[in-house]
Amino acid sequence: MPSQLAVSRWSPNQLHGVAVCGLLATEAEKHSPGAGFVPAKFTVDLFQQVCAEPIELRSAVVRTGNRIKVADAWLVQQGRTRARASVTFLAATEDPPGTVWRPPHTLPVPDQRLDHPEGATPLFKSGDADWITDFATVRDAERKVAWHNLPTLVAGAPFSPFQRAAAIGDLTNLVCHWGSHGVGYINADMTLTLSRLPAGPELGLQALDHVADAGVAVSTASLYDRAGRLGTCMITAIANDRRRSVAPRGATVAAAAE
Repeated sequence: MPSQLAVSRWSPNQLHGVAVCGLLATEAEKHSPGAGFVPAKFTVDLFQQVCAEPIELRSAVVRTGNRIKVADAWLVQQGRTRARASVTFLAATEDPPGTVWRPPHTLPVPDQRLDHPEGATPLFKSGDADWITDFATVRDAERKVAWHNLPTLVAGAPFSPFQRAAAIGDLTNLVCHWGSHGVGYINADMTLTLSRLPAGPELGLQALDHVADAGVAVSTASLYDRAGRLGTCMITAIANDRRRSVAPRGATVAAAAE
């Protein structure tokens, strides 16, 4: 059953994507091959509203090999699939020899540590300005960054590094689409790519790219921790101006279920 923390500001009966992505990752991770494999790609399709009602999770293995394993997961309510996900686990080995071009990145990390997730207030940054806790006060077109330590996803259950990264991924909509008039898009999906798992509970998202035309946007954010970059989060989104959010709930709280 969803708790109040999982409810979106878009609608009092709708769950935010942080909750949905995190729950689907929880189900998909049941099929992890274990140590030596990385959940390198995790894609969630958010094609129907997930309501504040009982939730059933289902999953199945699609392919198992020596270096790859693929599994699908579904979130079901009232007998209907409301969201789905696919995860690809890849075997970790060694990097090949040689040097490959990489773009330069400056990843802001706050001095303040968010050590207690249940009481940790997220930190936000716009452009070169200082870290703040009230993102709703920022109305500009500067590059956005969010820094989180999410509360426990499911009451009484451990919050794995993969689940944490998947839940944070939905906040790509926040850092990439918060502009001078708030957030004008709602995302229809989320794809998380990971080269490694998070090294700690704190995670940052930095807007990387935004392409939009005729109300359809494709946006990407860098996912990182205090040790450096982990991978990327990409979403496709549709203009949602009639239901513009001043402060999306996912920006201040995490998904919680019990």
